[in-house]
Amino acid sequence: MAGRSELIDRRSFMKAAGIGFAATLAPRSLRALERSDAVYASGFRAPDGSFGIATVSERGEIIDRTALPARSHGLAFSHAAGRLVAFARRPGIFAVVTDPIGRAEPLVIAAPEGRHFYGHGAFSPDGRLLYASENDFDANRGMIGIYDAAGGFRRIGEFEAHGIGTHDMAVSDDGTMLVIANGGIETHPDFGRTKLNLDRMEPSLVLLDARDGRLIQKHRLPPPLSQLSTRHLALGDGGRIWFACQWEGPRNARPPLVGHVGRGEGLAFIPLPAHVSDGLANYVGAIAVNRREGIVGLTSPKGGLAVSLDARTGEVVREQAIVDAAGIAPSNTGFAVSSYDGRFNEIRSKVAWDQHIVRLT
Repeated sequence: MAGRSELIDRRSFMKAAGIGFAATLAPRSLRALERSDAVYASGFRAPDGSFGIATVSERGEIIDRTALPARSHGLAFSHAAGRLVAFARRPGIFAVVTDPIGRAEPLVIAAPEGRHFYGHGAFSPDGRLLYASENDFDANRGMIGIYDAAGGFRRIGEFEAHGIGTHDMAVSDDGTMLVIANGGIETHPDFGRTKLNLDRMEPSLVLLDARDGRLIQKHRLPPPLSQLSTRHLALGDGGRIWFACQWEGPRNARPPLVGHVGRGEGLAFIPLPAHVSDGLANYVGAIAVNRREGIVGLTSPKGGLAVSLDARTGEVVREQAIVDAAGIAPSNTGFAVSSYDGRFNEIRSKVAWDQHIVRLT
C-alpha cells in the first residue's frame, strides 16, 4: 500500500482534475491514474511519426496525450499555475502551453523574429513568469526570453545569457536567481543542428539576478575542458546547482561529466569510477535530483546507462543498464527513467519517449 505522502500526491492530481477531466479518460487510462503514486509528462514520437506530450503514470501507462506540431525537447511545469510547457527541439520556433488536467485548450508561443528556442525553460515559483532559453542567431548570443504566464504568455522582456549555445536553465527556489547552462556551441538555423565551432567552444555556467538580469557569476570552464558542453541542470538542497555535460572532444578522452556549483562558489567536478565514465560514453543526456532521498540521477542514451549518485559525497550508489536511457525525474523510490525505445519504468509502450520527463505531482 502506498504511504500517506504518495496518496496525497495522487489525490491532489485527481482533485485538481475534477470529475470533468476523469470523464474524458478511457477506462484503461482512468484505472492507470487511480493506481499511480505519481504522474509525469514527456514528449513522444508516435509510430505514425507524429509528435505529442503525454501524461504518464509511474509504471509507464499513458493517461492522456496532446498533439504537437513537431518534436519537443524539454518541459517546464508550474504547480502554482497548473501549466505545462513543451519547448521545441533546437532550432524550433514554438513552445506549447498545455493544461495537464484538461481545463484549457493548448496555447502556442512563437519565438520572436531572429530567435529560436533552445529546448528548455522554467517558471518562476509563483507561476507568473516563464523564462525560456533562446538563440539570437545572427548575433551569436544566448538570451533568456521572459513571458507573462499570467497574461496569455505574452513576451515582456529578455535578459542576456552571457554566453553562446544557451541550453538548460533553472530558477532558484526563492525565485531571485536564474541559473543558465551555456553549452558553448555556436549554431544557426541556416545550418540546422550543425555545430559550427567545436574547435573554439565557450561553455559556461551563469547566475543572473532574476529581477533585472544583472550578472552575478559566470564560470567559464578551464581551457582543458573547453570542449565540455555544459548542457543540463538540476537544483538540490541548500542552493546547490548540479550540472551535466557532453564531451565534444577526442573520443579517447575521459573528462568529468557532472559537477556542482553554488552562489559564491567555484565549480566542483565529481570524479566518477572509470567504468562508470566509460558507461556514460562521454554524454549525459539528462540529470535530476531527488531531494528527499539525497541522490542525483544521470542518464546516457549513448551509453545505455542510468546512474545514481549520493548528493553529499558524489559516490555512485546505483547503476542500471537501460538501452537508449533518456529522461529522468524523481520518483517515490529513486528515479523514474524513460528511454527512446518506449520504456518508462516498468512498461514499454509503442511511442518513443523524448529526452526529458518532468514530474507533475
